[in-house]
Amino acid sequence: MDIAGGASTVRQALGAGAIDELTLDIAPVLLGGGERLFDGVGTFGFEPVEVLHSPLTTHVRHRKRDGG
Repeated sequence: MDIAGGASTVRQALGAGAIDELTLDIAPVLLGGGERLFDGVGTFGFEPVEVLHSPLTTHVRHRKRDGG
């Protein structure tokens, strides 16, 4: 199952233990703001397994650590 959503949706799914793999698409900006994705979810418990670079975005796939 794929879950797509904003920070609140992802935090809820992480808190419920419903995620075993997570892909973050990172598009940095020089100035700006946003909602912190991992506030209030405790220990992250994931490790990066793949990184793909493109001109404007970096895609990082994480997998849940064994026992995580």
